[in-house]
Amino acid sequence: MRKAIVIAFSLVGLIAAALFLTPNSCFYQNRRPTRLGKAVNRLWVWTASLGLTPASWPGKPRIGTVGLEVMGRRSSQPRSSVVTWVELDSERYLVSMLGERTDWVRNVRAAQGHAVIRHGSREEALLEEVPVHQRAPLLRAYLKRTAMATRHHLGVDPAAPLAEFERIAPAHPVFHIVSPISQREE
Repeated sequence: MRKAIVIAFSLVGLIAAALFLTPNSCFYQNRRPTRLGKAVNRLWVWTASLGLTPASWPGKPRIGTVGLEVMGRRSSQPRSSVVTWVELDSERYLVSMLGERTDWVRNVRAAQGHAVIRHGSREEALLEEVPVHQRAPLLRAYLKRTAMATRHHLGVDPAAPLAEFERIAPAHPVFHIVSPISQREE
């Protein structure tokens, strides 16, 4: 079992290294994932859902990667996505780097915020959308930690003034993780 875990982590590490060297246009075009992007997302959903990613990545503000499961708005079948949470003032939030057209955002809204967060276990969660006028500090905290992967999607420098984040806030939904994961200490 231990050998399988080491092999899995090694494989994920090699894939992650290759992904960081691949141009972003190979993964997303017109704010939608390409075939390669969908395949990589499925791999990340699987990895995060099983708890093979760290509970939180080192650094400040705290971030972590989880699998998000929401009922599909059209299919009524569970749909899984990989998402990164960011912590600000001891609360956790999910940010849509791709904006309004992201399927997980549309599904969360259709499900009235009901979702399952998976990271080694399944926990039901309620997600509340953050009003546009409160998103800027959350977007800045998220970009500060995820700039390598998300800067080109948000179109703002991580060191930009808060006014720049206020400008892009209407285009990037943010959801507060109300329960239960925000109450769990990791």
